[in-house]
Amino acid sequence: MNSSTSFTTKIQEGYSFKGGKLLLGAAQYNGQIIAEAKIEIPLRTMNRHGLIAGATGTGKTKTIQVLSEQLSFQGIPVLMMDIKGDFSGIAQPGTEQSFITERHSKIGIPYTPNGFPVELMSLSAQDGVRLRATVSEFGPVLFSRILSLNDTQAGVMAVIFKFCDDQKMPLLDLKDIKKVLNYITEEGKEVIAADYGKISTATTGTILRKIIELEQQGCDIFFGELSFEIEDLMRIDENGKGYVNIIRLTDIQDKPKLFSTFMLSLLAEIYQKMPERGDVDQPELVVFIDEAHLLFDEASDALLDQIETIIKLIRSKGIGIYFITQNPMDIPKGILAQLGLKIQHALRAFTANDRKAIKETAENYPETEFYNTEELLTSLGIGEALVTALNEKGIPTPLAATVLRAPESRMNILEPHEIDAVNQRSKLVKKYQENLDRESAYELLTQKIESAYAAPATPEVEKKEEQGPSMGETIGKSVVKVVTSASFIRGVFGVLSKLMK
Repeated sequence: MNSSTSFTTKIQEGYSFKGGKLLLGAAQYNGQIIAEAKIEIPLRTMNRHGLIAGATGTGKTKTIQVLSEQLSFQGIPVLMMDIKGDFSGIAQPGTEQSFITERHSKIGIPYTPNGFPVELMSLSAQDGVRLRATVSEFGPVLFSRILSLNDTQAGVMAVIFKFCDDQKMPLLDLKDIKKVLNYITEEGKEVIAADYGKISTATTGTILRKIIELEQQGCDIFFGELSFEIEDLMRIDENGKGYVNIIRLTDIQDKPKLFSTFMLSLLAEIYQKMPERGDVDQPELVVFIDEAHLLFDEASDALLDQIETIIKLIRSKGIGIYFITQNPMDIPKGILAQLGLKIQHALRAFTANDRKAIKETAENYPETEFYNTEELLTSLGIGEALVTALNEKGIPTPLAATVLRAPESRMNILEPHEIDAVNQRSKLVKKYQENLDRESAYELLTQKIESAYAAPATPEVEKKEEQGPSMGETIGKSVVKVVTSASFIRGVFGVLSKLMK
């Protein structure tokens, strides 16, 4: 077995970086903390993505908190998907307690309580910055996924979107898509059949019922305007700290498809709108996705391919994506292979399947002469983790059992009055609190149907109809401009339309 001296030298050499860096903690060897063997992550590799894994109660949330604090200090904004609702305390300074003082004394890192600039966001009716998106922005592929449509139904959904695009009818909210479904089933079925092919009434009826189910789950308040602009995630406060944007998802835990589909649409929009950065000294934005398995559950092979493509390409835009889950095996292998930083907290070996998962997990980490990785995975304490990152040349650093520093902010949630105070100070809450309902597919189709019933057809009109006038000729002048700012979904995921047929 190598001596403590050779271990310390190996770690110091492996984690010696130039430029900006994040300080996570200190390495330990044979149960002893080596304070001089600091574990740091170079900022310039934080766009190479990462994984934070471990069993419940092992300290994953606190690790995310530490990373978010360090990033904010460096002027880098953070986006956090807070499924469990235990991350909001980062807005308030922590309290130095005896166990924190003792830990920081051992790892040789001073402890200073700090709070950080926070925006509280929501996909639902919770207080905070309202995140909305239009149905058009989701596109047919992701909207079909959130409805759990089969291939045939998804094909019909693609036709509906194409029809609305051709007729310049915005699909803003769920009442718009419901109106279009009713129209192509009844008054407009002959127009649709002539231009796009016949559509089964049974299929449109099934889709309509699924949309109604979505409404009953409360998802109707998510679809609409004002759509969220990703530029508002990139803010820095007056002290030079990056904002920590927390999407509070505690009330949609039973709606995983809404969360995962929103997450995919957001990543696609960020990819489409952010300029190429190449190799940069620090990332533009770091995204933490808690309960990451929700993103991949029930995803088709085609959709997984597109997620993998986005993860691979988005790093050139200066965006880092970090997946948080209990077991690394929750992440598809193609995506897991792209993750540069891995922070592995303890795993539990209660069953044969657990032991198999631990063995597979150990094989995902660099070989080391200093640890028995498989055994160490089950013996790590709370706030301890195995860490391996990428150095500035893109080479994995030595595996290091690390005692992590404590968060400088509060390790608990905000009180209701504190949440109110955050929202009252927020410029974004004021910006997005209004619910717009401008003229869209619902109003345009209603006008067309009412006009058709009100005015009998003349011979001239009948002749024109025989020539096949487009719907756009009838209503084109009254149509407001279609929202196309996020047609990115069809651009980035467009290949899925072919793959899903």
